[in-house]
This record gives sequence, C-alpha cells and structure tokens, in this order.
Amino acid sequence: METSGALSGLLVADFSRVLAGPYATMLLGDLGADVVKVERPEGGDDTRAWGPPYADGQATYFLGVNRNKRSIALDLRDPADLEVARALAARADVLVENFKPGTMERLGLGYEAVRELNPGLVYCSVTGFGAGKGADLPGYDLVVQAVGGLMSVTGEPEGPGTKTGVALVDVITGLHAAFGVLAALRHRDTTGQGQRVEVSLLTSLLSALANHASAYAAAGVVPRAMGNRHPSIVPYEVFEAADRPIVIAAGNDRQFRALCAVLGRDDLASDARYASNAARVDAREVLVPELSSALAARTADEWFEALTAAGVPCGPINDVAGAFALASSLGFEPVVDGQVANPVALGSTPASYRLAPPELGRDSAWVREILGR
Repeated sequence: METSGALSGLLVADFSRVLAGPYATMLLGDLGADVVKVERPEGGDDTRAWGPPYADGQATYFLGVNRNKRSIALDLRDPADLEVARALAARADVLVENFKPGTMERLGLGYEAVRELNPGLVYCSVTGFGAGKGADLPGYDLVVQAVGGLMSVTGEPEGPGTKTGVALVDVITGLHAAFGVLAALRHRDTTGQGQRVEVSLLTSLLSALANHASAYAAAGVVPRAMGNRHPSIVPYEVFEAADRPIVIAAGNDRQFRALCAVLGRDDLASDARYASNAARVDAREVLVPELSSALAARTADEWFEALTAAGVPCGPINDVAGAFALASSLGFEPVVDGQVANPVALGSTPASYRLAPPELGRDSAWVREILGR
C-alpha cells in the first residue's frame, strides 16, 4: 500500500455504490488513501451497467467516480466472503457504506459491531433520508431533488419543476461525506478514537439550497422557480445577443454602472429607479427589456470581450466540450489520462492518479493477501 499524498497510509473500505459514496471515496483515493471497493460478484456496482456512453467497453458513469480504487468481489451472503469483509473492516482506517439502513447491522458489519474490533475506525454511513423514520424511503438523487425542494426552484416559473443536468445532490452529499471523514480523522489524530459519520442526501440538499434555504429558515419566504433569473440580484440572468445567448451577472452597483457604460446606456446608471440592487430588483420588469434591447446589437463574443475588459462578469453558455476547452485555455489541466482531474490543488501533497478504475474483482487476490485470507 505504498502511495503518496496527504492521506497516504490510510486504508478505506468502500462498501458504497452508484455516486455519492463512490465520489467521496474517490476523492480520498486521489489524496493518497488506499481504497478497496467491495462489490457483489454478479455485476458489481450498478453504474457498471449505466451506459451508453462507454469507453473501452466500460460505462463512463462508473469510470467517472472509481479511479484510485482496488476492487474485490465478495458475496456478503456467503459466510466465507462475509468474513473477508469483516476482516477488511477490522483493518481499515475508514469505512464508507450506503446500504439501506439496517443492512450492515444484519451482516455483522454495523458500526457498533465493528467498533469493538476497531476502535479507531471512522465509519461513514450515507443514506437518502437518514436511519430513522426515513429509512425505507428510496435514496435516489432525482427523488431527493423532487421532495427536497431543488426542482421547485429550478426551471421556468410556470413549469412542473426541473431536475439539474447532473445528479447534483449525490455529488454534494459525496463532498459532505468526504468532509466529515476528514474531520473525524483529525479527531482520531488527537484522541485515537474513531467515530460514526452520518450524511443524508436530504439534509445535504437542504444545506446546499443556500440562499433559498436561508430565505425560508430566516424569513419564512418560500422561493419559486424563476428560470435563469435570480431572486435577489438584477441583472443576473441570460440575455440574447445578436447571435446567441450570453450570461451577465452584475452583482453590485459598480458592475451595473460599468455594464451601462459599455452598452452606451449611461442614462440607466443615473436613473434613480436603478440606483441600488434592491431598486433594480423592484424594477426588474422595466430594466431588463432596456438591457435586452441594447445587447441585441452585438454578438455574444463581442460583448464578452468588451464587458470582461470593463470588469462585468459575463460569459457565453458553453456546452461541456466548450467548458473543457475554456479550462485548458486558462492553463488548467482538466483531463489527466482520460479522467477528469481532481479540482483541489495542493502545493505539497497534490492529488495523484495511480490506479485506473478497476475491472470487477481485479484486486481480489491482492486484498485477500494483505488480510491473510
């Protein structure tokens, strides 16, 4: 288990599948942890079958969240394989699981049972709706987007609610899981004691609703979908240039004045109706058509160049290829060996890409050897 990185020397037992848990464990692996992914022999992680698209015969969905891991195929219904899983849990520094609540306990792999063998273990459980009254609710990203309020603030005002283009709740939950694990490891460094970390898709989403959640919690305001508009900032939306759309996000008075100057509409900047952001929000329906009319005169690229030079946040709506091209043009390296790069840049202990996403059971012999099984 010779690795380099901030988490070098840590062994992670990964009993998770699909996206939230695997994303968290991949991040730990990128930072040097040795991650052992436990998969069922019949098909492995569900996302192995979630295609197209495929790359070299493997689903890109699986490839996207499973690098820097070793795979062992274990049938947890088989007593011999279950003993291997228990040995792994007893040896690990971190265990991550996202089974239906109660499953790990029935297998003898629950936190209380494993803690008796491994008091220093950081045990992270990822659920959809917690282990209490919501234990039987299906923890699927789309379902949580619906019942958790995200779809109600996404899409057009008169629409039925729209999901995000990616499984954003899973990703956010994976980030929270990794964050919780790191905090628990820091506690273990000072006390020698592990602990249980519990993260749910629902509570992760409520936290990630950010300003919308705060509007409700602090002021009782129930936000609604506004399309590409912002409830609290104007102008902060999509406008049509002469050839294609462009986003403008003028978040303060200085940026608004600069926008008006570039558009040749200094009269808008001096109009008392638009003197502050709060005033512009109130006058949105009058101001936005004025801006739209001016922006229709030039192309998106022309406006992008002129507005950026004036310090006005803006940009065209890129597709994914355009987004990667932009990152490359700015000096980032967004793709490493055919994989999306880890976004965290550490000066002394950078992320590494040591292992390609594994074929099912690729490392079973290696894992059994280190466990003496």
